[in-house]
Amino acid sequence: MPNSALPRQTQAFAIWREAQDTRVRTRLGGIYYLLAWLLTWLFSSTPRDLLASGLLFAVFFALMLTLRWLHKLPEQDSPTALQRWIDRHWGLILITSLTWGLLHAWAWSAPQFEPSRLIATLSTVAFSTAMAFNFPMRKGRGISAIFLLYLPGLIALGVNWGEHHALLITLAVYLSYLLLALNRSHREYHATLKMEQQLIEQRERFDLLSRTDSLTQLGNRFEFNNLFPVLVANAQRQQGQLSLVLLDIDFFKRINDEYGHTIGDRCLNAFADRMRQVFRRDSDALLRLGGEEFGVLMLDTSQEQARELAEEFRQNLACKGLAIEEHHLPLTASLGLGSYDPVHDSSAEAFFKRVDDALYRAKEEGRDRLVMAG
Repeated sequence: MPNSALPRQTQAFAIWREAQDTRVRTRLGGIYYLLAWLLTWLFSSTPRDLLASGLLFAVFFALMLTLRWLHKLPEQDSPTALQRWIDRHWGLILITSLTWGLLHAWAWSAPQFEPSRLIATLSTVAFSTAMAFNFPMRKGRGISAIFLLYLPGLIALGVNWGEHHALLITLAVYLSYLLLALNRSHREYHATLKMEQQLIEQRERFDLLSRTDSLTQLGNRFEFNNLFPVLVANAQRQQGQLSLVLLDIDFFKRINDEYGHTIGDRCLNAFADRMRQVFRRDSDALLRLGGEEFGVLMLDTSQEQARELAEEFRQNLACKGLAIEEHHLPLTASLGLGSYDPVHDSSAEAFFKRVDDALYRAKEEGRDRLVMAG
């Protein structure tokens, strides 16, 4: 699953992963409860005499299996919805565990199950082992499920202590092992979960760094090259409005030559901050395209709305300039602006060229001006 589909907060991710794992690991378990009961019943000494109860419990385990399969994860991955789903799914698990535990006890109490008692006991061991290793997400619930599987049978064996004490002791020892195994699986599961979360966060940080200009913290050219075609395609498909402003600082080389590159870098950073003050809507994507050239992608924005904001920025910069430490730098910028037009723009490249040509004309016509794309 792509990272974009994963919950971002640690707690939300943990419960999302738990729900995913719980669903995957319970899909086949219900089948084996049904098979174990059919084998225990059909290999008893009098399966016909047990026809009613045999069919009843077969239907019950088939119903539990069906409910597991039909219990789909919620469409919204909110922690509340996922927690509710987990609680309900564990309800199915615990009901199934209790029912099997009681059937195992019945097998050791009723003489007609003598030929198939070993099947019931081996199935109990298998189910409780699977519980210890496959469901360590919630240790308390895992322990409860193991006890529900195990204890009824141990009680039934304990009633006939003299005859079954060896088996009872063996199963009790194995139960202690299962509890230790569950505790270890619980620690390992959550350690793995934490590591997975850290890897995802690390990958997202690397992805953010690769798309962010290190000096101004705006999106970089790589981000623009990935984002721009997608936004143009969306505007094309949905007939939406998309405007692009290209900005170029006038005579920026003079600043580097007169004040040095350190002041030049701070000038670029201050220019980006000024952009944030004017183009401050959440839908505005601010980018540094390279050197002293910047861009703003404006979603759901008409050409006139974009022109007003771009002109506000140009006039603000021309009037106030930039204050860098003790220096006040008079500064202007040339701007090219255009809105996506399916008649003139056959592709993202064509749209960009129209706006880039407008920026070029702004510089050719004397700079410190905004030129609209033709």
